[in-house]
Amino acid sequence: MNKPRILWTDDEIDLLRPHILFLQSKGYEVVTATNGPDTLELVKNQYFDLVLLDENMPGLSGLEVLTQLKQINGNLPVVMITRIEDEHIMDSAIGSKIADYLIKPVNPNQILLSLKKNLETRKLITRETTSAYRMEFRNLGEEINRASGYGDWEAVYKKLVYWELELERSNDASMYDILGMQKADAGAGFSRFIRNSYLTWIQGKNPAKPLMSPSVFREKILPLTDSGNKVFVVLIDNLRLDQWQVMSSLLGEYYMTESDTLYCSILPTATQYARNALFAGLMPGEIQARYPSLWVSEAEEKPKNNNEEELLRLQLTRLGKKPRLYFDKVTHLKSARKLVDNFSNLLSYDLVVIVYNFIDLLAHANTEVEMIKELAVDDKAYRSLILSWFRHSPLFDFLKLLAAKNVRLVITTDHGSIRVSNPVKIVGDRKTSVNLRYKMGKSLNYNPREVFEIRDPADALLPRSEISTSFIFGMNADFFAYPNNYNQYVNYYRNTYQHGGISMEEMLVPFIIMKPKL
Repeated sequence: MNKPRILWTDDEIDLLRPHILFLQSKGYEVVTATNGPDTLELVKNQYFDLVLLDENMPGLSGLEVLTQLKQINGNLPVVMITRIEDEHIMDSAIGSKIADYLIKPVNPNQILLSLKKNLETRKLITRETTSAYRMEFRNLGEEINRASGYGDWEAVYKKLVYWELELERSNDASMYDILGMQKADAGAGFSRFIRNSYLTWIQGKNPAKPLMSPSVFREKILPLTDSGNKVFVVLIDNLRLDQWQVMSSLLGEYYMTESDTLYCSILPTATQYARNALFAGLMPGEIQARYPSLWVSEAEEKPKNNNEEELLRLQLTRLGKKPRLYFDKVTHLKSARKLVDNFSNLLSYDLVVIVYNFIDLLAHANTEVEMIKELAVDDKAYRSLILSWFRHSPLFDFLKLLAAKNVRLVITTDHGSIRVSNPVKIVGDRKTSVNLRYKMGKSLNYNPREVFEIRDPADALLPRSEISTSFIFGMNADFFAYPNNYNQYVNYYRNTYQHGGISMEEMLVPFIIMKPKL
């Protein structure tokens, strides 16, 4: 492995010889210069990992050299060293994106610490993170094996997401692969838990029922409006916990988090079911029974979520709540920009609910558009793509505007998604639903050990379209495939992001309450 190359520029470089010898003893190669022009020439013609740059030199000052260095190589780390504690110089240097700022006299260990921070951070993070995960591996495995209640699985999932994001920052691919196997074990355990528990929750037979889609407004959001807060709810369709964690890093400058929890999406974890249930405060079967004109069956060739605002208003009426409500959906860039332009008008409402569809559209594009498949080749790349979108999105602009107002911000979703990899064969007739993670139909043929089956939709408060209709749900990273054109079908859908079934990624979804840092 090559030694890190350091260029140290100081007009009194001879006085720094002991420091240079110290760095050489620590494995660094140190090249020296005594003025700005020589420094610039060296950087033009040689490779360096970092420059130590004196600010107070005759001729070109350190700041002038810094400006030209950034033009030559904008990615070259520069550590500014000066004997003057001048705030103007500090501001100018930091504004020019220096890597560090040291005040003379510096001792060798100060220099060494700065070099390690700037050149070895990734290696140190890899070493320390890998070591910490190795220590946690057995404990986490025991937690997965012991998990018996919803709270246990929520805690397990949060820890898995934490370690996934931590290990992502390291270079140890082997540890990341080990975590992947641990996630798969947890996913299998969670699927068994849902198979055993879900119907007891829906039928009211289990007092340990978690917060689920129909109860979110009643138990979490409306108490905020009852307390006199102006509440803005941003529902980002198809948002997972890990994706929220990377997005939230951008909001920390503007908001404080009051509550950071998860709730459990109903089955199917699909927009038609989970989001309608959330806004209606009812299970899908109850919506169909109470408001048949507002429920669109899967067989109908009409949009399935066009009645959400009316369902929410009906829920508010049933609960005796009368907040002044504004409801909007953002499905394209034009409507996103309109939301920002209309910002000041929204402040007159008590409850503002905005459905933001980008991530769900991205998930569908990951299936259908080859370029998106290349960009979102795995969970790490998918998170990066979502973070890039959010950083430059009108949504982020909107949330920054909102941060200047005395409001409560709720960020949540209706369901998540999972990257599917394992095909499961089923047989169905023409009327069988098309989703890859759940199927609804009257002539389904499958291996019952490979699915979660609900033979009578009424048991799960799901809508019934025909007397013999049943539901089956895919588990873990499974997806359903028909025997006809099997290999072509499997190759097309494998490693795409799907939702509708049973997994921690789809069912355990974020619910965040934030307030601005006014």
